[in-house]
Amino acid sequence: MTPTLVVARKELRALFQSPVALIFLGVHQLVVLLAFFGASRFFARNLADVRPLFDWLPLLLVFLTAAITMRAWAEERKLGTLEVLMTLPVRTRDLVLGKFLAATALVGIALALTLPLPLMVAQLGPLDWGPVIGGYVGALLLGASYAALGLCVSSRTDNQVVSLMVTLVVGGLLYVVGTEPVTALVSTDTGEILRALGTGARFESIGRGVLDVRDLAYYAAWTATFLALNHAFLEGDRIDPDSARGAARQRGIALVTALIAANAVAAVVWLTPVTAARVDLTENGEYTISPATRSVLGALDEPLFIHGYFSERTHPALAPLVPQLRDLLTEYAIAGGDTVQVDFADPNADPDLEGRLADQFSIRAVPVQVDDRTQVAVVNSFFHILVRYGDQHAVLSFDDLIEVNVATGQLDVRLRNPEYDLTRTIKRVSQDFKPLRAVLADLPAPATITLYASPGSLPDAYREVADTVRTVGARIASDAGDAVTFTEVDPAADRGEQERIYEAYGVRPLAADLLATQVFWFDIVLTMGDEIERIALRGEVSESDVSSAMEAALRRLVPGQRTTVGLLTEEPEAPPPNPQIPPQFQPPPPQADYRGLEQLLGREVEIRRLTLDGEEPTIDPTLDVLLIARPGTLSATQRFAIDQYLMRGGRVVALAGSHDISVDGGQIAAKPAATGLGELLAAWGVTVDGSFVLDEQNAPFPRPVRERRGGIMLQRVELAPYPFFVDVRTNAMAQGHAAMSGLDAITVPWAAPLTVSAPDGVEATVLAHTTAGAWTSASSSIEPAPPTGDRGEQVLAVALTGAFPSAFKDKPDPTRPGGGDTRTVIDRSLPDARLAVVGSSAVVGDLVLSLAQQPGGEVHASNLQWIGNLIDWSVEDTELLTIRTSGAYARTLLPIDDATRQAWEAGQVVLAIVLVLGIAAGARRRRDRIVPVPLPTTRSEVA
Repeated sequence: MTPTLVVARKELRALFQSPVALIFLGVHQLVVLLAFFGASRFFARNLADVRPLFDWLPLLLVFLTAAITMRAWAEERKLGTLEVLMTLPVRTRDLVLGKFLAATALVGIALALTLPLPLMVAQLGPLDWGPVIGGYVGALLLGASYAALGLCVSSRTDNQVVSLMVTLVVGGLLYVVGTEPVTALVSTDTGEILRALGTGARFESIGRGVLDVRDLAYYAAWTATFLALNHAFLEGDRIDPDSARGAARQRGIALVTALIAANAVAAVVWLTPVTAARVDLTENGEYTISPATRSVLGALDEPLFIHGYFSERTHPALAPLVPQLRDLLTEYAIAGGDTVQVDFADPNADPDLEGRLADQFSIRAVPVQVDDRTQVAVVNSFFHILVRYGDQHAVLSFDDLIEVNVATGQLDVRLRNPEYDLTRTIKRVSQDFKPLRAVLADLPAPATITLYASPGSLPDAYREVADTVRTVGARIASDAGDAVTFTEVDPAADRGEQERIYEAYGVRPLAADLLATQVFWFDIVLTMGDEIERIALRGEVSESDVSSAMEAALRRLVPGQRTTVGLLTEEPEAPPPNPQIPPQFQPPPPQADYRGLEQLLGREVEIRRLTLDGEEPTIDPTLDVLLIARPGTLSATQRFAIDQYLMRGGRVVALAGSHDISVDGGQIAAKPAATGLGELLAAWGVTVDGSFVLDEQNAPFPRPVRERRGGIMLQRVELAPYPFFVDVRTNAMAQGHAAMSGLDAITVPWAAPLTVSAPDGVEATVLAHTTAGAWTSASSSIEPAPPTGDRGEQVLAVALTGAFPSAFKDKPDPTRPGGGDTRTVIDRSLPDARLAVVGSSAVVGDLVLSLAQQPGGEVHASNLQWIGNLIDWSVEDTELLTIRTSGAYARTLLPIDDATRQAWEAGQVVLAIVLVLGIAAGARRRRDRIVPVPLPTTRSEVA
């Protein structure tokens, strides 16, 4: 065994032979548990992570290591044993390294005693072990650097208290120098330097779950510097400074120590711009440029410019996020090669740039409050990313990039999912810029546009449309070369062709008159391999309309194109004004629901609100997805428009709750929703029951509580279990389905149970269901009541794809006067039509989205992402689902009651006591086995 390990074993054994180590371990465990459950209010946060543990560890380790190392050399000096050590045939570096390993080992034991906390969290929720591993690695490195500091200080004094205090002061300064209260007093650039110097800020970087070589080098530099100083101080005690040889050796030691410290600093500085040398331990690779992003960047045909505009002075909560965004944008530049150019600027320092940004891109500074050295000031701050591609551009501000959590009354600001937001933006601007010829070049396979028309029987109104289709189709085919072919087929005289196109595309003849005495053929079908798009042209259309419809269909064949979503929801009617009330005091008109959905989801897709008005309502065939949510009472013609949209191969996402939830005067009420949507869904294979689903696994709901204190009636709001808010975890989701990608938890509020009976040719997948402890309630009351009837799993969401039968099959066309003819109805959809049904219309309503922003409402935060996933699945644009995550607040704890919470807390305390007592018992047993060697008492014994 090497001398270093011998010294380490001796020091560690000495620590446990006295009560010092056990006292320190016990106190450390007590403080950790108090901070985790008390100060950080772990259960109130409702997040399945151990950030409260690692938030306190950097500060706790300063005290722990100072207490461990204060006696390492100081006691040796005080007892006079240091001179004995220096005369032993052991090199000074072995003594230094041995004591360092012993102190670090004790830190490791203290950290190991906290392992029951993440193990507990893993039982209560979907814990991501990457940040946990990173946190423990960072804590051990931090503890090692503090141990080296403590040993260095202890070597310069014979007073343990002095050693303790100096170590606390120096270690505390190293910790606070990069904290927010300090960096808020300086500029952003200076703050970045201070964060790079601070041990706590570096620890946060590793605690995210990313092992970065820059952070590892930083801790190694501090450790090596303090150990070198410790060695120099002790070695100086062995040297006679008055002799020439001793003076020369002293200068040599000082030179070597200085070189070690200089090289350590140089290594940290040299590695500062290196961003790729790291390991991302997080479960979903949240801090690594994904293959999906690399694919998007690799598909760019023109140079992409990404400009980061960040003010030198900004809000203290935003300042730490700037380096993260800079590192991420640098990764984009590396991944994109010569195609991607990234730069950074502070518009506040360049008035000309500030003016250009305002004029050309509507980028303006936002006033924020900044704490100055002597005052609190409001400054205009920039926190924007500008993406330019060709003549298109998009701007991401802090509203698009960050998310704020106010759990337990503490403001927590962090980046939401910058890679997803930025990559999605890059895709959008590149697709908006992409001309048709570029779209045609990106077609995965040759496409064919076929006009099925019977020239001999076309009505006059259709002859001009047919000529326009021929003109536009020929022009597109000419521009596309071999990528697109335009053909015309007359199926009127070929019964075999009629049967083929009906079976393959659902194309049927149209009625030329009211009595259907004459029929004609007119349909446009775009095919590419197994992909089919029907282009519907009815009524008076221009050449521009035909061209737009064909281009939209071609763009949909190219993966990842910009998605257009039609939102069909009822617009509330404003009550008539009261003539008795002056206009300025009239109540405001009611606001439509899903405004939050429109605003938040509108960052990723184009959303159009639809109103199916008129005698013959139609749905724009260029819409990629039809999102139906609380549509109101649908007439027969409106249902027919929705039905025929799906029959033409459309994509429909239906939020089909059986009740409408409304808020009136602060009171929440439910009323049965008689929309007519259920008739359509039943024909397509999904039945929506008229009852509510309740589950014993549920999310909390803020409820007013009145209580009397001191004779005064007070009202407060508390979070209480609410069975109507069904909490769905991964074990109740369709694992592997694109619509559930990246989701750890969702809530389905005020849901109706679904029954699936997929028609022939339609494949159905249950996306989400309840636990086996769920039950249903036929009442419209939304007040929790004891369960009645049988319990069992209930289906909450389903996805279907295939050839759907029309709800109007064998029924007259309701848009025709007198009923028309069934031959004007497309009675079966194309084989790739898609339908998703969620048994709740409130799942992304404004009420639930507002609850997601409140403390304790983090469990609702994934609902919006879920609807985004359903839209992407509908259009088969699932490329970016691999990097879309549910956000930092999606990993929530499983619902548990107060008794269970108290049991877990008590269990952690008992386990900590048992572990510390077990270590004490082991040390005691080892100490009792030591047999003292008797000293000789007589001359003969000495001889």
